[in-house]
Amino acid sequence: MKILVTGGGGFLGQALCRGLVERGHNVLSFTRGEYPVLRALGVGQIHGDLADPEAVGHAVAGVDAVFHNAAKAGAWGSYHSYQQTNVLGTEHVLAACRAAGVSRLVYTSTPSVTHRATHPVEGLGADQVPYGEDFQAPYAATKAIAERVVLAANSAELATVALRPRLIWGPGDTQLVPRLAERARAGRLRLVGDGSNLVDTTYIDNAAQAHFDAFDHLAPGAACAGKAYFISNGEPLPMRDLLNRLLAAVDAPPVTGQVSFKTAYRLGAVCEKLWPWLRLPGEPPMTRFLAEQLCTAHWYSMEPARRDFGYVPRVSIEQGLLRLSQSARQ
Repeated sequence: MKILVTGGGGFLGQALCRGLVERGHNVLSFTRGEYPVLRALGVGQIHGDLADPEAVGHAVAGVDAVFHNAAKAGAWGSYHSYQQTNVLGTEHVLAACRAAGVSRLVYTSTPSVTHRATHPVEGLGADQVPYGEDFQAPYAATKAIAERVVLAANSAELATVALRPRLIWGPGDTQLVPRLAERARAGRLRLVGDGSNLVDTTYIDNAAQAHFDAFDHLAPGAACAGKAYFISNGEPLPMRDLLNRLLAAVDAPPVTGQVSFKTAYRLGAVCEKLWPWLRLPGEPPMTRFLAEQLCTAHWYSMEPARRDFGYVPRVSIEQGLLRLSQSARQ
């Protein structure tokens, strides 16, 4: 089967491409840059921008299915930049799928679409948690819009499903763990609150496996068609324990300091004003959205995903940490 992966050069995208190749599929990736690792896997690379409908149409033409994984992520940036990639880009992918007669689309969403200030989510499935309101971050706001568009597009001709993996980590990660380790080594990492809030995470192989499981079961009228699912390891840990176990795996010092939520939230509000006003580079160290995420419990039920497409995490956190440690030493 010929399958297109948007964002195939990213952390999850590479895992998806690798897994699909191993399963015998002819895999294409749609990205803005060239990735030698994909070339080595035998993945065809099509270059373009999701905001360009002609480029997207060219990439989708002739494929049988699409894994729409590409997105603009992060905690900072203009709403317009997120909207162009996450919303408009997703609309272009869907339109191209319809035009090309693609029958299946697996969409990578995020639990952030249900974010509601400091309201915890504890042991619930996606069908039990409403979409968030008053988002403080354009990433969450635009991903919520895009997910709704994807699920609304589900039909007898194009079956769609949305997966919401929580905090993906593991060997090959260039964002989450490396940035945590960098801050810890510089003495700039703090807990927001006391770190007792339970949070879910997803080991990279499990995140990819969930996509493959959903794809294998996806069809018009299938139990998972037109629905969203939380994805994680199903092993919630206190934020303090999670951070320190990840840091220990890469030989970074533990986080011991903490700030109150009120202090972090106020700092985030100040940073959000100063960064554009002073035209400061990079992302601010704190935002209101990040403060809310860091101090709130977020862990989910994997039962809906197990029931509807057989997802069972295969790599435990303990096993994943060992693999991360071995990778870091190499």
